[in-house]
Amino acid sequence: MAETHDAEQIQSIPLDKVRNIGIMAHIDAGKTTTTEQILYYTGENYKIGTTKDGTLAMDFMKQEQERGITIQSAATVCEWGGYRINVIDTPGHVDFTAEVERSLRVLDGAVTVLDGKNGVEPQTETVWRQAEKYKIPRLVFVNKLDAVGADFEMSAKSIKQKLGAEYVVITYPIGLGKEFNGIIDLVKMIAWKFDDQNRAEIPPVKIDIPEDYKDVAAKYHEELLEKVSNYDDDLMMKVLNGEEPSVEELTAALRKATITGELHPVLAGSAYKHKGIQNLLDYVVALLPSPLDVPPEKGKDKNGNEVLCHASNDEPLCSLAFKITTDPFIGKLTFVRIYSGVMKTGTYVRNVNKGVNERISRLVLMHADKRQDVEELHAGEIGAVVGLKATSTGNSLCDESREVTLESIQFSDPVISEAIEAASKADQEKMAIALMKLCEEDPTFHFYTNQETGQSIIAGVGELQLDVNVTRLRDDFGVKCTVGAPQVAYRETIRKTAEVEGRYIKQSGGHGQYGVVDIRFEPNPGKGYEFVDAVVGGAIPKEFIKPTDDGLRDAMTRGLIAGYPAIDIKATLFDGSYHDVDSSEAAYKMAAGLAFKEAAAKCDPVILEPIVHAEITTPNDYLGTVLGDISSRRGVTDGMEAHGNAQVVSAFVPLANMFGYISDLRAMTQGRGIYQMTFDHYQEVPKTVQDEIVKKRNS
Repeated sequence: MAETHDAEQIQSIPLDKVRNIGIMAHIDAGKTTTTEQILYYTGENYKIGTTKDGTLAMDFMKQEQERGITIQSAATVCEWGGYRINVIDTPGHVDFTAEVERSLRVLDGAVTVLDGKNGVEPQTETVWRQAEKYKIPRLVFVNKLDAVGADFEMSAKSIKQKLGAEYVVITYPIGLGKEFNGIIDLVKMIAWKFDDQNRAEIPPVKIDIPEDYKDVAAKYHEELLEKVSNYDDDLMMKVLNGEEPSVEELTAALRKATITGELHPVLAGSAYKHKGIQNLLDYVVALLPSPLDVPPEKGKDKNGNEVLCHASNDEPLCSLAFKITTDPFIGKLTFVRIYSGVMKTGTYVRNVNKGVNERISRLVLMHADKRQDVEELHAGEIGAVVGLKATSTGNSLCDESREVTLESIQFSDPVISEAIEAASKADQEKMAIALMKLCEEDPTFHFYTNQETGQSIIAGVGELQLDVNVTRLRDDFGVKCTVGAPQVAYRETIRKTAEVEGRYIKQSGGHGQYGVVDIRFEPNPGKGYEFVDAVVGGAIPKEFIKPTDDGLRDAMTRGLIAGYPAIDIKATLFDGSYHDVDSSEAAYKMAAGLAFKEAAAKCDPVILEPIVHAEITTPNDYLGTVLGDISSRRGVTDGMEAHGNAQVVSAFVPLANMFGYISDLRAMTQGRGIYQMTFDHYQEVPKTVQDEIVKKRNS
């Protein structure tokens, strides 16, 4: 095993030999174990941690160790064969897809890990779509081939069947389950035999392809040549002429097709049994892009003109803050990707989004929860800055000589909330500070005070996310608190068009208040709030148009029926009147609010509820019970797919009826059922449910 590399040594590696990659997958496919093996074989770790005993280097949070899942994406840097690899291990649970989103935003390549028993699973599809959005080249590592029921060919085919992606097999397993003891490299047409005792320190032995695997190896090698030659004319000519290309020619053509995203190479292995990791590392450096191989990052200057940030130390600094964490010892830690130029300690950078300068007091390379101090971060590197005050996730940090705003990161809105209460006044002050830090770390986690009830509310995208953050409040920040039952983030909208007048006129000696607006409210499905200024003839002076818009926006937060925020409404301001002396911005804001209140009586308002898409896996024996339960929750089954002796049920169910579902599912299936759910859309609630919601809110 190699020796650990110091920061100066690893930063001296040329940019064309740098790989910025992420490890992503469905929960429990083995992402973190795969990353742990990568750290071992590259010399960063001398001991391999496991999920079972809570010793994983990348899952260093107390809750990650206790729950056995990845919650936060963790970054590390390692070296393999003269190449520098920056690795980000991402969560697999759907409640933490924001971690995947912001990691993929700054990566150049990724490894998608599949469970060899299940192939592509629901959350695999989610992270795959996220990677597609950012056009990230991917390798696929079919893991757990040592397990009973492992099926490499099924897993590979599921890439095409479920993701619609073109793939090509480049390593093939020798044996499966307990018989899995080797790998055939289909590019080099050689084989590797693993240690029979599954010892990590014993390197695989190079052997000839076993006799009983020569036919299948030849078949997959031919398929490899055929698929890759479609993307390389020179290789195509050789293949058509019956010539065997060299390993270098085949690798170069495969690399080109991988980087363009047209092909996704598939490798076999078992991270837990130390099989196939060296092959994976070899092909990470051979096939995935360096920062020089991907298009330059695009941004906008002050005037809105496009700017290209090339991966060069000679250009002005341009970087993106993609993640914030709070370290109990050093404070705020801001993860950054450097797209161009050099970030140096002791200098100032411009936060373009906030319009302020920030001092770079300390720079570090991350090794999970450990840090290496460096003086500079160069183009193409991923590191972290200690102590930035104003910077938040998605902010652009640039040289003052060239202010560039990079595309930020979009996150899901909260769909679930809980009331939270501190045990004492002292805890109340600590809780507010801690919650602000947690919100800064996780953009999908929100904290606010309900103006009507005075309650403190936390909101997020799932029950597990809220539970994790409440536990962190207690354990990490020492806040004693209690939480109420989860609440659904309902919304309101209108179903009919109506024209209404809002009048706010007060006379009380001296200057009065005068604002009159005529507004047409229309349903605007799926398009959010839209304000149209259609006033002609100066009926309302221009300076009062924006206050009218502001008044409507404010009124919409208070809703139409039950106090939930209103969405998908088009408001056209088409007439009104003003007074030379008494009209004011405040009067028009009030008039707009009164007009919106009037719309509640005329526009047939309705409450909308969040609908989740649930993927439920259940043994065949319990299918009828599970389907009946979905119906009882007002759910609609969208489809079913056989998976061995189990069925994967796809359904759309109101979020309000899915709280605590995992406990119910386990009870129905004797602990054998699992599910994943993601927010899908808002939908009108039935009249009886709406009446119950209104009654409850008004009681």
